[in-house]
Amino acid sequence: MRCKPRDKGQRGERELAAELRRLFRVEARRGVQYQGGSDSPDVVGLPGVHVEVKRRESLSLYPAMAQSIEDSGEAEIPIVCHRRNNREWLAIVRLDDLPELAVRLYLILSEHA
Repeated sequence: MRCKPRDKGQRGERELAAELRRLFRVEARRGVQYQGGSDSPDVVGLPGVHVEVKRRESLSLYPAMAQSIEDSGEAEIPIVCHRRNNREWLAIVRLDDLPELAVRLYLILSEHA
């Protein structure tokens, strides 16, 4: 039996939140799209980072990033996290945002060291 795309997406958000907790020792969890607007991040827990989760076999990269950019606030760095079945998670970020993302992630890690 195949799972519904929405169920797979929610499961992907929980999986990614668990990975972020493991990697950065933060209180990552699914966002509150069901309570807030459609611009709520899929996963919260990395301050200043807007996380869009795509848990599917194929990904249209530029539309996914455009969604993250559109939904992120001015002070947030948009990223897309993607995983296919039986594959590792990938994080996609605009190259121009990479230095600031590195600084933010370093600060998060140094807080929990």
